[in-house]
Amino acid sequence: MLVVEDEPLVRLAIADHLADDGFEVFEAGNADEAIEILQANPAIQIMFTDIDMPGSMDGLRLSAAVRDRWPPVRIIVTSGHRVVEITDLPDGSMFFSKPYRLIEISDSIRTLVAN
Repeated sequence: MLVVEDEPLVRLAIADHLADDGFEVFEAGNADEAIEILQANPAIQIMFTDIDMPGSMDGLRLSAAVRDRWPPVRIIVTSGHRVVEITDLPDGSMFFSKPYRLIEISDSIRTLVAN
């Protein structure tokens, strides 16, 4: 499980929650770090990413790049500033507006892993 979030406290909150729920969690502060982590850890099945991040690409572009390069990775996208239509995301992805409930994210991840 990879959490990509540029706000350290938000990243820490979701990563800690997911780790407490039994997931192995990797953390990245931007898309470039996320790509490096995915390259080094081919067993990652889920990516949870914010949209608005500094760096070479935002979360939507990262999602598209991950879907092209690592098709089995399931993607959950979140934003507190944008409303995203499901058609804007790679097939099979999910979107949550911030603030989200941590339990909803955990439940969604379990659903994605089960499918």
